[in-house]
Amino acid sequence: MIQRSVWSQKIYDAWSRRSVVWLSGVRRAGKTTLARTFQDATYLNCDLPSTQREFADPELFFAGLNGDETLVIDEAHRLDDPGRVLKIVADQHPGVRVLAVASSTASALDGVAETLSGRTEGVHLCPVPWQECLGAFGVSDLDRRLLHGGLPEPLLATDKDPEFFGEWIDTFYARDILALFNTRNRRGFLALFRALLRESGGQVDYGRLASMSGQSRPTVGVHLEQLRAVEAIHLVRPFHGKGSQEIVSRPKCYAFDTGFVTFERGWRDGDRSLLWEHLVLDALRLRFPEASILYWRDKSRREVDFVIRRGTGQVDLVECEIDPYALDPGPTRLFRSRYATGENFIVTPAVSEPYRIRHGPLTFTVCSTAHLASI
Repeated sequence: MIQRSVWSQKIYDAWSRRSVVWLSGVRRAGKTTLARTFQDATYLNCDLPSTQREFADPELFFAGLNGDETLVIDEAHRLDDPGRVLKIVADQHPGVRVLAVASSTASALDGVAETLSGRTEGVHLCPVPWQECLGAFGVSDLDRRLLHGGLPEPLLATDKDPEFFGEWIDTFYARDILALFNTRNRRGFLALFRALLRESGGQVDYGRLASMSGQSRPTVGVHLEQLRAVEAIHLVRPFHGKGSQEIVSRPKCYAFDTGFVTFERGWRDGDRSLLWEHLVLDALRLRFPEASILYWRDKSRREVDFVIRRGTGQVDLVECEIDPYALDPGPTRLFRSRYATGENFIVTPAVSEPYRIRHGPLTFTVCSTAHLASI
């Protein structure tokens, strides 16, 4: 079994602050496999009727524990009232550590986030990050990670299997979207989801998405929020503050995994720079709160890939390049003429140690995604 020590440590760190940790991630990202690496834990699968019967009276169930166990509650969202179950154990049995595993975030479930407010901490298991490919998974071929994606099964497969991706999308709709949100228009929803996969990394155009999926703009907005709740897309908001020429309201939408982007686009190979941008975003989301990760673009389409907003007024700039010397410094010069305070980074796949280079008057730190954890 592959030991995913980065994620195990994140869970232990979360347990040091809260007794209940909510582990979310898309289907087949490896959540159950990760949860089973906690060998001293009691594993409970809520897909089983017997487990659901045990939690029908959670007060009685938890009263039968010794008081210092570790429980893994897999498929926790299948319980009739997961918020009530976890609230009881958090309030009445604080010595019991719980890892609640679900495809969705707690906020996606009606009433759960409010019930568990201040009682739980979330950990999101994203598709295998590039730095973990090089470590635990032993995958050093960047093109393989970009084209196959980061779900463990296709990542480790010798050939990319289109049937895996098509079956995943069908199951995702039935087991997550329909079950969680009772979304009945399967054709319209999947048309929208597939459009978002094809156009991943671009700005959200609600009117165009409505036309492509045959749905109204308000319905598109509802589905986008559902997809965010189950971590199937990530929205990156624009950074702005100086000048009427900046984009201020239209977010960029990134799909959760490059394998599905290449599947929908029919790529055997493709725009590696765009796909690499997805992997850098994953690394940034491991390091920073989602609200701190933005992008910058003006109305002349000059763009900075990512901007990290710091609490001190500093804004760091992150450019994603396969070749760090291929960067066009024009947009970064313009950005720094308006926002002078902050560090400049070029994130590239093959760097063992960070180093500094100049692009015109600007100095950049060239680093890999692994180094982002310490910036």
